[in-house]
Amino acid sequence: MDVGLFFGSFNPIHLGHMIIANLVKETTSVDEVWFIVSPQNPFKKNKNLLHEFDRLDLVNAAIGDDYQFRSSDIEFNMPRPSYTIDTLTLLQEKHQEKKFRLIIGEDNLASFPKWKNHDKILEHFGLIVYPRPNSKPSQLSSHKNVHMIDAPEVDISATLIRRLIKEEKSIKYLVPDSVAALIKSKKYFQ
Repeated sequence: MDVGLFFGSFNPIHLGHMIIANLVKETTSVDEVWFIVSPQNPFKKNKNLLHEFDRLDLVNAAIGDDYQFRSSDIEFNMPRPSYTIDTLTLLQEKHQEKKFRLIIGEDNLASFPKWKNHDKILEHFGLIVYPRPNSKPSQLSSHKNVHMIDAPEVDISATLIRRLIKEEKSIKYLVPDSVAALIKSKKYFQ
């Protein structure tokens, strides 16, 4: 079984994430998409980051009963900051019957050679890359283990969503209804 791994802080998860995950599932050999909730991205500061278990709850709310999506907290018990190669290696050890592929935005492709053990990720796992606005060209886009998908350039910003919540404005049509309800009931990002 092929599994696409969609890493992110998901602070909060939004419809852009869900659109990309669904398109990956529908247009590639991927059978399932797993949302890997990252406790701390080594390239981002921790400011305004909701607790990891709360973000996992939001991902689970977004997934609902869609059996082709799963959430994962695998990085919660790993050393921090966690590196993608370490998570991929651990997942492969735990699920030897599965073939994992990494889903990233085109905006990350140009900087991908800066990732820890990026060559091993390319060789052993490969990338599924979705378009992102204002992405820089990358020579990796023609690599044999890089699969560029045709998808809309979804530019929904978690930063905008958090700002709207703080300003007590609607986030309807930006996040799944189940996520909006959970954010409201738990008073997240206020």
